Amino acid sequence: MNAAGATTFSIPTNASVAFPIGSQINFAWITGAGQPTLAAVTPATTTILSTGSSSVAPQLRLINSAATAIKILTDTWLVVGDIA
Repeated sequence: MNAAGATTFSIPTNASVAFPIGSQINFAWITGAGQPTLAAVTPATTTILSTGSSSVAPQLRLINSAATAIKILTDTWLVVGDIA
Protein backbone atom coordinates (compact mmCIF):
# COMPACT_ATOMS: atom_id res chain seq x y z
CA MET A 1 0.00 0.00 0.00
CA ASN A 2 1.17 3.48 -0.84
CA ALA A 3 -1.39 6.23 -0.39
CA ALA A 4 -1.38 9.85 0.73
CA GLY A 5 -4.62 9.44 2.68
CA ALA A 6 -5.95 6.83 5.08
CA THR A 7 -7.25 3.73 3.31
CA THR A 8 -9.57 0.95 4.45
CA PHE A 9 -9.14 -2.54 3.07
CA SER A 10 -12.55 -4.20 3.19
CA ILE A 11 -12.95 -7.90 3.92
CA PRO A 12 -16.09 -9.21 2.19
CA THR A 13 -18.78 -11.49 3.56
CA ASN A 14 -18.53 -15.17 2.72
CA ALA A 15 -21.73 -14.83 0.66
CA SER A 16 -19.97 -12.26 -1.52
CA VAL A 17 -16.54 -13.94 -1.85
CA ALA A 18 -16.28 -17.50 -0.53
CA PHE A 19 -12.61 -17.71 0.41
CA PRO A 20 -11.89 -21.20 1.79
CA ILE A 21 -11.28 -21.47 5.54
CA GLY A 22 -7.52 -21.18 6.04
CA SER A 23 -7.13 -18.54 3.32
CA GLN A 24 -4.66 -15.78 4.09
CA ILE A 25 -4.54 -12.23 2.77
CA ASN A 26 -1.36 -10.22 3.35
CA PHE A 27 -1.28 -6.45 3.77
CA ALA A 28 1.82 -4.21 3.78
CA TRP A 29 2.18 -0.46 4.31
CA ILE A 30 5.27 0.40 2.27
CA THR A 31 5.16 4.19 2.07
CA GLY A 32 2.78 7.15 2.09
CA ALA A 33 1.12 9.10 4.88
CA GLY A 34 -2.17 7.16 4.86
CA GLN A 35 -2.44 4.58 7.64
CA PRO A 36 -4.23 1.43 6.39
CA THR A 37 -7.18 -0.06 8.27
CA LEU A 38 -8.65 -3.54 7.82
CA ALA A 39 -12.41 -3.76 8.28
CA ALA A 40 -15.39 -5.93 7.39
CA VAL A 41 -17.65 -4.79 4.55
CA THR A 42 -20.61 -5.88 6.71
CA PRO A 43 -19.54 -5.90 10.39
CA ALA A 44 -22.81 -7.49 11.54
CA THR A 45 -22.05 -10.51 9.31
CA THR A 46 -18.26 -10.71 9.09
CA THR A 47 -16.20 -10.72 12.28
CA ILE A 48 -12.61 -9.51 12.47
CA LEU A 49 -10.56 -10.48 15.51
CA SER A 50 -7.24 -8.86 16.43
CA THR A 51 -5.15 -7.50 19.26
CA GLY A 52 -5.29 -4.00 17.77
CA SER A 53 -6.63 -1.06 19.78
CA SER A 54 -9.78 -1.49 17.72
CA SER A 55 -10.06 -5.28 17.66
CA VAL A 56 -12.67 -5.17 14.85
CA ALA A 57 -10.82 -2.65 12.64
CA PRO A 58 -7.07 -2.98 13.22
CA GLN A 59 -4.61 -0.61 11.58
CA LEU A 60 -1.10 -1.30 10.41
CA ARG A 61 1.16 0.28 13.04
CA LEU A 62 3.64 2.25 10.92
CA ILE A 63 5.33 2.40 7.53
CA ASN A 64 6.93 -0.96 6.61
CA SER A 65 4.41 -2.82 8.82
CA ALA A 66 2.68 -5.93 7.56
CA ALA A 67 -0.28 -8.00 8.72
CA THR A 68 -2.12 -11.11 7.60
CA ALA A 69 -5.86 -11.80 7.73
CA ILE A 70 -6.52 -15.53 8.20
CA LYS A 71 -10.00 -16.93 7.61
CA ILE A 72 -10.72 -19.16 10.62
CA LEU A 73 -14.51 -19.66 10.25
CA THR A 74 -17.10 -19.01 7.54
CA ASP A 75 -17.37 -15.28 8.32
CA THR A 76 -14.54 -14.83 10.84
CA TRP A 77 -11.04 -13.53 10.14
CA LEU A 78 -8.09 -13.30 12.55
CA VAL A 79 -5.65 -10.45 11.85
CA VAL A 80 -2.08 -10.95 13.06
CA GLY A 81 1.04 -8.90 12.53
CA ASP A 82 2.38 -5.42 13.24
CA ILE A 83 -0.93 -3.76 14.08
CA ALA A 84 -1.95 -0.81 16.22
